[in-house]
Amino acid sequence: MLKLLHRLSYKYGRYYIPNLMLYIIIGQIAIFAADYIFQNQYGSISQYLTFDRSLILAGQVWRVVSFIIVPPVINPIVMVFFMSLYYMIGKALEDTWGGFCFNVYYFMGVIFAIISGFIAGYTDITALNLTLFLAFAILYPKYPIYILFLIPVKIKYIAIADLVILAIMFIFADFSGKLTIGLSLVNLIVFFWNDFYPKIRDNIKYRKVRQNWNRYNPIESRCKG
Repeated sequence: MLKLLHRLSYKYGRYYIPNLMLYIIIGQIAIFAADYIFQNQYGSISQYLTFDRSLILAGQVWRVVSFIIVPPVINPIVMVFFMSLYYMIGKALEDTWGGFCFNVYYFMGVIFAIISGFIAGYTDITALNLTLFLAFAILYPKYPIYILFLIPVKIKYIAIADLVILAIMFIFADFSGKLTIGLSLVNLIVFFWNDFYPKIRDNIKYRKVRQNWNRYNPIESRCKG
């Protein structure tokens, strides 16, 4: 996928938004501040921007895309952590892939989030942020994340924990939930398929070779076991 996008970028590379993540973060900070300042007078501004299928079908079409600037948290301290983390992740992915490829990755995630929202009735940026986080963890697995701003943990371990939780959610979800979770990971799978597929293929081949070896050399295999 990345090879194809790099070829396309020679022709269409000028059609992208530079520093995309910065604008997303600025939008989220603006809504967070508006919620904090005006919530007593007008209620939460965020409530008019979240994705809601019934309200979209009733005519509030801006909700189809406005959900991407709804703040993911309401605690100011946690908000600072999230904003700095995802700005860093977005900047790193854009520097690694190039602005055109990063825009495609992000907006592909937005499209699949919208599809899942129409299926489930609601969506937010949680799944989209997860795909950004996992992409960064694949590219920079040893990057340290400081839990509580003090304890360094390699990002690959947090990513593994996230995937385990996602797998458990997938197992116990209904069909709509399974489809939503699956759609949330499409852009990650598409972009990293050339990294995933050879490893999966090699593991399958090794397993078949090992099974054949155990079948024709049972005594030696038992001794090694």
